Amino acid sequence: MSSNSADTVSREIITYPELVALLQQVFRAHGASPSVAAVLAANCAAAQRDGAESHGVFRVAGYLSTIASGWVNPAAEPQVEDVAAGYVAVDAGNGFAQPALAAARPLLIAKARHAGIAVLAIRNSHHFAALWPDVEPFAEEGLIALSVVNSMTCVVPHGGKRPVFGTNPIAFAAPCAGRGPLVFDMATSALAHGDVQIAAREGHMLPEGAGVDAQGAATTDPRAVLDGGALLPFGGHKGSALSMMVELLAAGLTGGNFSFEFDWSRHPGAQTPWTGQLLIVIDPAKSEGGQFAERARVLVERMSDAGVSRLAGERRYQNRKRSLEQGIPLAPERLAALRGWAVRA
Repeated sequence: MSSNSADTVSREIITYPELVALLQQVFRAHGASPSVAAVLAANCAAAQRDGAESHGVFRVAGYLSTIASGWVNPAAEPQVEDVAAGYVAVDAGNGFAQPALAAARPLLIAKARHAGIAVLAIRNSHHFAALWPDVEPFAEEGLIALSVVNSMTCVVPHGGKRPVFGTNPIAFAAPCAGRGPLVFDMATSALAHGDVQIAAREGHMLPEGAGVDAQGAATTDPRAVLDGGALLPFGGHKGSALSMMVELLAAGLTGGNFSFEFDWSRHPGAQTPWTGQLLIVIDPAKSEGGQFAERARVLVERMSDAGVSRLAGERRYQNRKRSLEQGIPLAPERLAALRGWAVRA
């Protein structure tokens, strides 16, 4: 570990394995079981490695505050249920969603490869991370994956006056011949909530149409959105319809809470939404000729011919390559905070 050069002044460099190990120590020091700590550490470190700052190290303070509040069980043991030929369910036990996914992953893949498609329904879970790390590994194994998760109420439905939905992201990953998987992860709100928090911290304004203040008036001030205001869906009624779909699939279908159905008022410091998640995994080898990845390449090449210069997931891959070669730059105070949390008595 060393100080960085002039192009990243006031930053320190940490390698990806070092960051994973440090984050594991942090989560273990705050009550997470070894298996949960390993999954959360890998998730946060991967987001930071790939340049997704709003879901990387930035999230650790929220995880720890939530654990300290008693809102979530950081040592929960997920209960995997073999429901049907193409259906797996998991009760996350009021724990985090990623360990629940990890526990169900082998059975989910086996079912998808056997039947061509399988569903994973996670309930009683907390998801506080980027969603693309949940789907990208499936595409790396030649599978197609789609996931939705709902969150805490902070988005006003189109035509409404009060927030009902969460930011409710959708993530998709698919293999593509000759390159890394095609992966996207998008909130159905105009912005991810983490991006609003970062804008408030750094003093940036939000784009027009992103949010409203506590009185329902349009605002570009991130603090006004966070202080009793709310976000808006992207694309008006279209984003609002997608957000409604996410609520129904991630909570209505799985048995998780809708974004408005939980109350964390008795747990000061809690930040993780207690909701649900749905994953759909498809084995494209079952399709005609098993040529899906090649067909994906044809589409990508046509998009490139049309002038598309950056494909879904490409910037993350570029950041990932640079981070693995040069290390991950972190502000010294942030690295110091992590080290302090890791040695908590």
